[in-house]
Amino acid sequence: MARLLVCVTFDFDAMSGLMARGLTSPNYISRGEFGPAAIPRILALLKKYGVKATFFSPGFTIETYPAQNEAVLEAGHEIGHHGWTHLPPQKMSREQEEANLVRGNETIKKLTGKYARGYRSPSWDLSPNTIDLLLKHGFLYESSLMGDDYTPYRCRQGDVIDNEKPLGFGKPTRLIEMPIAWSLDDFPHFEFLRMETQLMPGLMNANHVMENWINDFVYMKETFAQGSDWGVLTYTLHPYVIGRGHRMMAFEKLLKAVAEGGGTFVTMEEAALEFDKRVPFKA
Repeated sequence: MARLLVCVTFDFDAMSGLMARGLTSPNYISRGEFGPAAIPRILALLKKYGVKATFFSPGFTIETYPAQNEAVLEAGHEIGHHGWTHLPPQKMSREQEEANLVRGNETIKKLTGKYARGYRSPSWDLSPNTIDLLLKHGFLYESSLMGDDYTPYRCRQGDVIDNEKPLGFGKPTRLIEMPIAWSLDDFPHFEFLRMETQLMPGLMNANHVMENWINDFVYMKETFAQGSDWGVLTYTLHPYVIGRGHRMMAFEKLLKAVAEGGGTFVTMEEAALEFDKRVPFKA
């Protein structure tokens, strides 16, 4: 029987993601404030279904809302690295990116007693230095790329990208990639953003979105897992997005469907360690 792992992950940005976009008016700050307000109901729902999740928390959020992050930790969930602020790595120099990485990790250690095992870029994109820095600082996995759906893989270094030539693939590293997808992220489906040069409509029907998410699990179970005994599916949520009442109701339908369908909820660290045992790294 196939082992169907499901990682429920939260990017606990609060207002930091909006601030990184220059959205600092009272309206946007208050939208971020709803994230911490939603944490108790999210933790209660996860407990109801026995879900151990991974919360990727910027150091900014940990220091701004220590009580909420302590509650996440006390409930047995993993705390992953999501930058110090929500600034994209590719907009920083190597020195700035490393300082941001170290500062965020020290904040996590102060909260949990240990450094984070996993990293997720605030922008779901990496700089030319990110993988090297994550290896240098001892990370087990990272979760910002989209090169697969149900199978983790090893991050590469040294890709050669030239529009006039086939892609030159670099060498795999021991760093494990836990792939994600925009279609499995609540933010683009639900958040309404109106900026001077951009309109993000959002506000989609929560039940329709969760039906898609359930079908991704069903596909893993009925199609992908037929030829494999193991798979991992990752969902990404934001407390201030999913925490609204009607979305929480739809989210519960997702958790119930996965649980009844034979899925096993695990943290990202647990899934990465299991992958590492199944597919040991060969330098």
